[in-house]
Formats: sequence, C-alpha cells, structure tokens
Amino acid sequence: MQNRVLLVEDDDELRQLLARYLTGQGFDVREAANGTDGLSLAAEGFADVVVLDIMLPDISGLDVLRELRARTHLPVILLTARGDETDRIVGFEVGADDYIPKPCNPRELVARLQAVLRRVAWDHQADVDSARVFGDLKVEPEQRRVILRGEVLDLTATEYEVLQVLLAHAGSVVRKTDLMQWALGRRLAAYDRTLDMHISNLRRKLGAEEPSRIETVRGLGYSFRITDVAAAQLPRQAAGSKP
Repeated sequence: MQNRVLLVEDDDELRQLLARYLTGQGFDVREAANGTDGLSLAAEGFADVVVLDIMLPDISGLDVLRELRARTHLPVILLTARGDETDRIVGFEVGADDYIPKPCNPRELVARLQAVLRRVAWDHQADVDSARVFGDLKVEPEQRRVILRGEVLDLTATEYEVLQVLLAHAGSVVRKTDLMQWALGRRLAAYDRTLDMHISNLRRKLGAEEPSRIETVRGLGYSFRITDVAAAQLPRQAAGSKP
C-alpha cells in the first residue's frame, strides 16, 4: 500500500516538481495550492503525512497547522524559508514534527518523510496490552496516547517518539545523537535545534514542576527523571537499544 502525502504549497513550479519526484519514489500524492484546499483534503482522511508550506496565499501555514492539530495527530513537515528560525520555533510550538528549508532537496524531503512514517508504523505494531505506567504518567502505545494524571496530553507524533525513547531509558542519560537518530530518524547536525525545540515543548506539556521531568545533562544529552514510585514500574530495557 502506498504512503499518502498531502503537499500544500502555493508555488506551482515547486509543488509540481516535488509531486512528480514523490510519485516517482512510490508515494501517493495529493496537491493543494492554498491552506483552505489543504484543510479540505486533510478532512477527507486522505493523508498519512502532510508537507506544509508556511507562506500560503489565503491562510498562514501556521494557522493551517493549528487547525490540523485541533483535529488530528497527522505528522506534519513544514517547508520554511531558509534561515527563518522564528517560523521554525513557532511551528514546533504549534505542533510541527519536522521542517525542511526551501529551496528543498527532493531527496532530503523523501528521507524526512520516510523517517516520520517509519516511526509511526513502528509504534502501531505495539501490542494491545503493552500500556506502561511511570508514576502518574501512563503510555498507551496502540493509541499513541500519553496520559498524565488522568488527562490525555496533546503530543505531536515526534514529541511522542522523543518521550518514548526517554521513557525506555528512564533514569539514564540518552545522548543527543542517539535521541535524534532513534526518535527523528536522522543524524544530529551542527546548529540543528530541532531536538531542543521538541524537548522544550515536552517539558511544557508535562508540567512546570521543578526539577523538570526531562533533565538536561550538559555535554551529553537528556534524561527522564523518575520518582521512587515510577522506578518500581520501569520495564527492563537493554542498554543502548532502541525502545
């Protein structure tokens, strides 16, 4: 079965180029030249993943992302202007899973799409009875759902994957390079703050308690802090293995 990509981009030449390339790589592509049409196609349940330009003629891509996040947990990759860090930061805060600057390399876009889809597919293979509890935090992999004190957290697909890796190694340090590879499916590049932004969003959604549940280990990576109650509930995980 082909993976379905919804491509929302108002630049006709770029959109058609990307659509042709993605189709040639085995994707089933639907195109939208504006945010309104993109939201309509998403509402029809067509897409497995959305590639969304921030600069659209009718609705801001960030507003389209907000609408999508109100309705669905579909993975979203943003197309952003090169060097525009503000848009990227806001995009992650709103719920983007990844971004790629324009003009983009079609091969890199394919790699990002495959990484996102692999993460989602891998997690969907979880057993029905594999829910895990970490103190007041419960993870239900089949529904890709995280519940904190009885409330379901509104996590993006990538935030969920980052949290899954940290929880699988709770109490231990996960190197940034490993976390980037395991959760985002790509190598950590110099000056790439994508992972830091996802961690920041997770901390906010997990609550403002101090110390933070996700600790920064300077020069190494991140660690999920566990309580004594949560420690007794931790699943056994082979050191250095992907969760």
